[in-house]
Amino acid sequence: MSIGMVYITGGGCGEADLITLRGAYALSQADCVVYDDLVDERLLGFAPENAERIYVGKRMGRHSEAQESINEILLQKAQEGKTVVRLKGGDPFVFGRGGEEAAALSREDIHFEIIPGISSCIAVPELAGIPVTHRKVSRSFHVITAHTAEDTPDGYFGKYASLDGTLVFLMGLDRLERLSRELICGGISPEMPAAVILKGGTSEQRTVRERLSDIGEAVRRENISAPAVIIVGETAALDFSKTMKGVLDGVPVTVTGTEKLVKKLSEKIYARGGSAYPLPVVRIAEYEENEQLDRALENISDYKYLVLTSANGADIFLARMKRLGIDIRRLYGVSLAVVGRPTGERLKSVGLIPDIMPDTYTVEALGRLLAENVKNGERVLILRAEQGSQILNKILDENGITYDDIKIYDTVPCGADSSDKTVMTGFLTFASGSGVRAFFDAGYTVSDRTKIVCIGNITAEELLKNPTVNNDNVYIADSFTADGIIEKIERLNKNEKIQKTSQQ
Repeated sequence: MSIGMVYITGGGCGEADLITLRGAYALSQADCVVYDDLVDERLLGFAPENAERIYVGKRMGRHSEAQESINEILLQKAQEGKTVVRLKGGDPFVFGRGGEEAAALSREDIHFEIIPGISSCIAVPELAGIPVTHRKVSRSFHVITAHTAEDTPDGYFGKYASLDGTLVFLMGLDRLERLSRELICGGISPEMPAAVILKGGTSEQRTVRERLSDIGEAVRRENISAPAVIIVGETAALDFSKTMKGVLDGVPVTVTGTEKLVKKLSEKIYARGGSAYPLPVVRIAEYEENEQLDRALENISDYKYLVLTSANGADIFLARMKRLGIDIRRLYGVSLAVVGRPTGERLKSVGLIPDIMPDTYTVEALGRLLAENVKNGERVLILRAEQGSQILNKILDENGITYDDIKIYDTVPCGADSSDKTVMTGFLTFASGSGVRAFFDAGYTVSDRTKIVCIGNITAEELLKNPTVNNDNVYIADSFTADGIIEKIERLNKNEKIQKTSQQ
């Protein structure tokens, strides 16, 4: 068996989109991901679904043996022939102990590569509007860890007072008051600007600014907790915070559904300035062995109407036609009836224009249109999910319409996992009843502060079956589409802002 390799990779600071393209590519090739505590777990979604994921969270107070254990894991997995990504917060070589891991791999002749990451020492101040250098203000900056394996003697921090430029302290929130006191004793003015930035690069980022002598009290008053970055220097008084703000600026949204839908919704949220937290709880499982479907497609001209109720169903239908070698021209004379614009767009992409598509994107609305259009003796072929609504069947039965209802795929739980099982973001989205069931079956719960937006009534009904859900926090998109979900979130967020402003 050949020996594998290890990519010691910086995951950047804060949210997942701050990883480099090279880091994202390494994750996409991984057989195993060994990741830290401060890594955004959404980065794990870049890795293949079957990649092994090993959590080795290491926070303040752990002894060096923990690092030795991590080294052993990297060696073992590489020796198993795997491509390993050692995913670390920030940059591997900025207080990340990446050098120790590289040394351990080198001793055992394991091939490795270092992939730089965006370090919090520069990026977190920057995202808070604080430059670490600025012309005529600061010509240098110094990055210092305020937490070391050994106890630091009294006066330890005072020696940094003699340095010119901006001082950036990492991992030092629990020593902030001592740090401030010793810097002042070392010669820095008590009036020197200082800042503490909590959870930099995330939707929960907060910045406290004060003069050095009072920064400790200000942080205590604001109830700031780790992780945080401490800035001391003239540039801490500057504020170059972003001026471009989207309609969802700073709004955190947990997005559930299939991987494809989660990606689509997340991109829309990011485009509006929000923070998306992907949680793909279900996947599409096509029925590969489906003689009933193959027989129906071989005889597609026997049907007057072909009904597709989802974009997933349209994708599977088109792929199946191609796989069976059925010429698309065989659809001549077959009317296409679909639910939803995305389903229609899938067909349009290959030159098929839907004949029937209700303005309201529900199977009930489609059933009513079919009842109006299908003539006596005409047959209907329905291709859809295993757990599709029976409302369509009921309407067709009531109107004496002959149809074949073939299940071509199912939505099944995909084993989504997280170290935190309680969703506490501002919003949570659901796009199907199966997604709701998979979410709760996986052990997730929802905070009472979280507003839940469902794509439609059926999804909402499934959600409200769970007794832990606060009914007052459940909302339904006005149009039953991904865009409808986003538009609902925008309106709810806007109303919440207006309400807070009026209360002030």
